[in-house]
Amino acid sequence: MLRRRITSLLSSSTLQNVPIYSEPIKISQHIFTSSQKFPFLQFSQRPISSVGSLGCQFRRAYSLLSLNDLQDNKGARKQKTRKGRGIGSGKGKTAGRGHKGQKARGTYKFGFEGGQTPLRRRVPKRGFKNPFSLTFQPVGLGKIAKLINAGKIDSSELITMKTLKDSGAIGKQIEDGARLMGRGAEHIQWPIHLEVSRVTVRAKAAVEAAGGSVRRVHYNKLGLRALLKPEWFEKKGRLLPRPARPPPKLKDKVDSIGRLPAPTKPLPFVTEEGESMSAAPA
Repeated sequence: MLRRRITSLLSSSTLQNVPIYSEPIKISQHIFTSSQKFPFLQFSQRPISSVGSLGCQFRRAYSLLSLNDLQDNKGARKQKTRKGRGIGSGKGKTAGRGHKGQKARGTYKFGFEGGQTPLRRRVPKRGFKNPFSLTFQPVGLGKIAKLINAGKIDSSELITMKTLKDSGAIGKQIEDGARLMGRGAEHIQWPIHLEVSRVTVRAKAAVEAAGGSVRRVHYNKLGLRALLKPEWFEKKGRLLPRPARPPPKLKDKVDSIGRLPAPTKPLPFVTEEGESMSAAPA
């Protein structure tokens, strides 16, 4: 701060027009008494050789800020409390645990309340969450027909859940698959073939009435990711996983195992009679 004031004082126009005297101008002692109060300034005994000076020349002894002067603020670093190191430390003998008792001797189970009924058992249960529940994203037939008319979906090929995702019929956050709904079924007037996780009775009847087919396929979490994002496995240098078989409780709710990678042609339905006829000659 003082250095800035002196610099501005020396560079002012009033001091530049000061006449030159043969003898140096004396500065009052109450301003600059000695170099003890201002160690960064030292007076030189050289004669005046330049106009615009106060009769004495200044030179800086050392920098105002150096690397060896840097330090943290007071209290920035706090030493770790050393327990059990004598009475004079404040945390000696019992080390802040008090006298005797369960808390002084060791640990105890979380939620233990000394033998009384804990809070988790005193409060009654509320609600239920099924860990085996599945969440399917709905998509209507009217939306699919609109995308077919817009040219985003090719009706001549098999429409899978990857096709619905790439065209924008369903969102990106697909948890367990897609469910085909019957909304806008009157707009389906040509045969289409679909593979989805679930389908309603109305939607299936509308598609079959137009000459198409709907197949319920099963994908687990990993298989659904391989269906929707096969490039992820290629980027990681991994092979596509094998299609997973449905668990016993879901066998009646699906028609077949989902194929990987995403198929482009529909799989023909084979009835039980056709299967027995084809198995007989073999």
